[in-house]
Amino acid sequence: MGQRSGDPSAPARLAAPDEGIGADELALATRNHGLPLEALRHDVTPPGLHYVLTHYDIPYVPNAGAWRLSVDGRVRVPLDLSLADLLSFPQITIRVTLECAGNGRALLTPRPVSQPWLVEAVGTADWSGVPLRLLLAEAGADPAAVDVVFTGADHGVERGIEQDYQRALPLAVALGDDPQVLVATAMNGAPLPPQHGRPLRLIVPGWYGMAHVKWLRSVTVSDVPFTGFQQTVAYRIRHTAGEEGEPVTRVAPRALLVPPGFPDFMSRTRVVRPGPVKLFGRAWSGQAPVTSVEVSTDRGVSWERAVLDPLLDGQRWAWRGWHYDWASSPGEYEVGARASDAGGSTQPLEQRWNRGGFANNAVRFVRVVCVDDARSP
Repeated sequence: MGQRSGDPSAPARLAAPDEGIGADELALATRNHGLPLEALRHDVTPPGLHYVLTHYDIPYVPNAGAWRLSVDGRVRVPLDLSLADLLSFPQITIRVTLECAGNGRALLTPRPVSQPWLVEAVGTADWSGVPLRLLLAEAGADPAAVDVVFTGADHGVERGIEQDYQRALPLAVALGDDPQVLVATAMNGAPLPPQHGRPLRLIVPGWYGMAHVKWLRSVTVSDVPFTGFQQTVAYRIRHTAGEEGEPVTRVAPRALLVPPGFPDFMSRTRVVRPGPVKLFGRAWSGQAPVTSVEVSTDRGVSWERAVLDPLLDGQRWAWRGWHYDWASSPGEYEVGARASDAGGSTQPLEQRWNRGGFANNAVRFVRVVCVDDARSP
């Protein structure tokens, strides 16, 4: 069905051949922002550099102490918790890499018209809060339930449907202890910033960002599968408009390179000098631990093994550093990295197209020009 007169939102669509980024996509891109790739140098991403995607408005929360979280539905004892109540539960801190499910969307052809991410929709933080399983145990969640539904305070309309932002997890995932799903109250040791869900958000290690519901206000245990918009309409991998599609869940493996040298202002082409160049970056996967990273300087014709940083205790769900020593000589190069994980998955060279532009983890190459000292870049 086409858009009707007075409809506040348009249906999903693909960009026409040679169609550039439109004003609607530009408006989204100015509201949301990615991680500058040079910030991959930080083990833990400062909050202002961490990627942000907000579906609707950032809720205004003048008094975090007045916030309430309900835990209800198929439970023995419904809970109505203040922030102080939540802080009275045992607290843990988990370092987790978050990546938007649409990361890489703008590189697809045809391009799904939505938030036009390149590859910067990622960040890593130390998230602190209460394990969700403790709250569900306190409430006495029905073990025969199916899903746990999470509702945020952000409210809007999407494809003609007015809604609160809602997502669900299977009960087994919500109750799991490896990883532990977190009701987070802090980011990098400080209260959550407004754009990151102040005062409460969900953290689901290993899952794409759509699962990490921000401005969390209710947790509802359900004995039927959740069929809300963000679960069954959005965030599905479809190749044709009419198919049901597969749900987007865990993060596919990816490696990114800290751009070497220095950049051209517009093209972001990198300039380096001849000689030793240390290439380094980060790699992650929500499916299984990263086991190797390879580097190519000739756009994937050949690959060399990089050195992985040690996997530190308690950081299974965070990105892992890597480095490679490259002997550069004058010329032009296409430099990239690819990750493989213990589950046997490796980043592809070609884009994996789908109508939503989700879970696209193709290798991203950076143009590098090596010039000698006598030649101006």
